[in-house]
Amino acid sequence: MKVMVTVGSSDIEGRIVAPSSKSMTHRAIICSALAQGRSRVDHPLSADDTEATLRVLQALGVGVEKLKGSWSIEGGELSPPREDLDCGESGTTLRLMTTVCALVKGPSVLKGGPSLSSRPIEPLLDALRQLGIDCESQEGNPPVKVHGKGGFKVDEVSIRGDISSQFVSALLLVAPFARESLRVEITTRLESAPYVGMTLDAMRAFGVQVETSEGCREFNVKRQAYSPTTFTVEGDWSSGAYMLAAGALAGKVSVENLQPGSRQADAVFAEILSKMGAEPKFHGKEVRVECTRLKAIDWDLTDSPDLFPVVAALCSAAEGESRIRGIRRLRLKESDRIASMVEGLSRMGVKTESSDEAMTIHGGAPKGAVIDPHDDHRIAMAFGVLGLAARGETTIKDAECVSKSYPDFWEDLEALGARIGR
Repeated sequence: MKVMVTVGSSDIEGRIVAPSSKSMTHRAIICSALAQGRSRVDHPLSADDTEATLRVLQALGVGVEKLKGSWSIEGGELSPPREDLDCGESGTTLRLMTTVCALVKGPSVLKGGPSLSSRPIEPLLDALRQLGIDCESQEGNPPVKVHGKGGFKVDEVSIRGDISSQFVSALLLVAPFARESLRVEITTRLESAPYVGMTLDAMRAFGVQVETSEGCREFNVKRQAYSPTTFTVEGDWSSGAYMLAAGALAGKVSVENLQPGSRQADAVFAEILSKMGAEPKFHGKEVRVECTRLKAIDWDLTDSPDLFPVVAALCSAAEGESRIRGIRRLRLKESDRIASMVEGLSRMGVKTESSDEAMTIHGGAPKGAVIDPHDDHRIAMAFGVLGLAARGETTIKDAECVSKSYPDFWEDLEALGARIGR
C-alpha cells in the first residue's frame, strides 16, 4: 500500500535506540549459514533487505528459527533451490548470495524487483567465471543464473575495487571453500573499504582468517571451515545518522546503541557533524546532538556513499556553499541518488549543481514541498529529516519505502516530537 507522510516544521527532543546494523546482519546470517552447526545471531535487523537474505538462505536449505531478539540458524551443506531465489530490492542480498550459490551443486536463479533488475552484476559474474563457475545474466543485470559446483578449483581471481565493495565481500565470504587457498587481487583502489573490513570482522568471528596486504589490494584465504558461534549485531550508524541529523536541524536528540570507533563506514558521520558545527557528545554508546547554526562543508564520501542523502540534507540548511565529492557510484543505487536529491532539493528551493563526481549545494532556508523519493529509503528519510527545519509542510510520497532498512523510522521521528501526518 502506498503511504504519504507529511512532516511539519518541528522542535524535537528525546532519546532513540538506533536499529541494528543492516550490513552486519547480512554478513552474520550468511556466515552462520556457511558454518556446520547451529549459530545464534543476537539483535539482528529485521527489515526488507535482511529478510530477503534470510528468505534466500532458507530456500537453499538453511534452517532458521526466529526467537525474541535473536535468530537461530542451522548451517551446513546447501541444497539446490526448488524455485527462483527472490532478492526483493536488496542489492546486498543479490551480490553476496550470487557467490554463495556457486557453492550449491546445481543451478540457481536469483531475481529481484524492478530497481534491482537495473543494477549491474556482470563484474562479479566475470570473477566467478575466472573461478570456473558457469553463470549468466540478462545483458549484465539480474536475473542471474549460477551453475554451482560446490567449490572452486582455481586459486586466484581479480576484480575491480571501484565498482562495488560488495563484489569483493561476496568473493571473500566464499573464499574458504577454495581447493587449497584463494588469492583475491583488487586491480584498482578499493572504494568503500570499511564495508570489506566489516566482512572480514564477521568472518573472523566465525573462525575464518584472511591475510590482507597493505592498501587492501590483495587478500589471501586458505581453505578452512566456518565455526558456529553466537554473534551480536551492533547498532547501525547508517540509520542512526538520520536521527542525529534531526537533532542538528531541529532540537536535541540522543541516539543509543552506536559504537564509538566502529568499523562501519558511516561512523564518519560524527566527524561530519563536528565539521559542520554540530559537535556530537559521546556517553558510552549514546551520542547526543543539539540544534545549531550549521556551516558549509567540503567532504569526500567515496568510502561512505550511503551518507550522501542525509549529508546533502544538512548542507541545504547550512550557511554557505557546500561541496560533496566521491558520489559517482550513487547513480546505481535504489534510485539515481544524485538525480533524486537534485530534484527534491530543487522542489524545496535549494540551488544545486551536480556532476557524476560531485554536488555543490547552496545552503539557506528550504521550504516545504511534495517529494518523490523514487522508492529509495535513504532519499525518503533524508527529506523527512529536512522537513523538520523547512518552512511549511513537506510531504513524502511512497513513505513506506523506509522499511528497506529502518521500518520504525516515522514512528521514531514522531516519538521525538516531530509533527507527522499520515
